[in-house]
Amino acid sequence: MSAYLKPTKMLPTDGIVKARASEITKGTRSDIDKARAIYDWIVENTYRNPKTRGCGVGDIRFMLESGDLGGKCADLNALFVGLARAAGLPARDVYGIRLAPSQMGCKSLGISSDDATKAQHCRSEVFLDECGWIPVDPADVRKVVLEEPPGHRSLEDGLVKQTRSRLFGSWEMNWMAYNYAQDVVLPNSSGPPLHFLMYPQAETDEGRLDSLDADHFQYRIRSVEVNSGA
Repeated sequence: MSAYLKPTKMLPTDGIVKARASEITKGTRSDIDKARAIYDWIVENTYRNPKTRGCGVGDIRFMLESGDLGGKCADLNALFVGLARAAGLPARDVYGIRLAPSQMGCKSLGISSDDATKAQHCRSEVFLDECGWIPVDPADVRKVVLEEPPGHRSLEDGLVKQTRSRLFGSWEMNWMAYNYAQDVVLPNSSGPPLHFLMYPQAETDEGRLDSLDADHFQYRIRSVEVNSGA
């Protein structure tokens, strides 16, 4: 479990990260209280930035030092993981992709066709001795706030409150996990390590292609439900 307490390049656990984690969890009595306090702090203090490329980069020290707490799932959920580790809770990001519509009444939390090319999504887990790995997804709460019609919903909105409650302790399984690796070294790659692996990757003699540049690196991901016949 010690691996999920260690810092990484983008997930430091010292300095401002440690100080903020201590501030957030001050007065909590149990590990689940710590995890909930961090989750609530992220829901209440961050925002989803629609201009962020892809799912974000997850540079949590920059986020805290700059005071710009906006981003997408790889930013906001990385912030949860970094703060949790700094508070002594094993935690990890889980990188994957949405595969089906949401059944939670939130169109923004699923896909509406078989095209999953841009449906990558990062979630998080925290380990609690009494429970094991617990799923959390504060980033999707902020996604509902921003994107569910009519948009820019209040945290007191009924759908937001419902989503906030559900996504501490559970995930909707219209999503598939790829991995929880960080600082990934690709086989036979000439490029630097990837902070995470969630998008297709390719390299030419000129170097690594930008997986978010649709004009120069094109791919398609389809999701099709297969009936087992059982």
